[in-house]
Amino acid sequence: MAHFIKHTALPFLITCLCAFLLASALHSIFVLKALTNIDIEIGLTEALQMIGSDILGLLPTYGVIIAATLALAFTFARFVFLKQQKPASFTVLIYALAGIFGFFVMLSAMQPILNVTLIAGARSTAGFIAQCCAGVFAGIVFSSLKQRF
Repeated sequence: MAHFIKHTALPFLITCLCAFLLASALHSIFVLKALTNIDIEIGLTEALQMIGSDILGLLPTYGVIIAATLALAFTFARFVFLKQQKPASFTVLIYALAGIFGFFVMLSAMQPILNVTLIAGARSTAGFIAQCCAGVFAGIVFSSLKQRF
């Protein structure tokens, strides 16, 4: 049990936190950009406050959804593609692909299931891609942390 906690659970929790923080910040940045595009002036202090508010506000929903998504994506990757020991570069690639695919499916499923795009920053193509990049980042972080722990 201690091995699982140290080598899987702890890296996974750190990864979820990092992925959520990045995805939330990207969401806020895309919303702020949309606001400035319609000539709303936003100062640096206001922007940072919004990012902080979004992080706190999105944690109970988006944070949990990201954790569930990454749990499914990484478990699938582990048991389908990483059954035997693989080179570190291959492991990083597989987890990065699992992360991007997980975020893609998660964001694509939100509209039909919830009938709303929960993440306003993902409404544009660039915003959607940016959110999926948070999935790539999550896969790289998880793979790296698993190798270090």
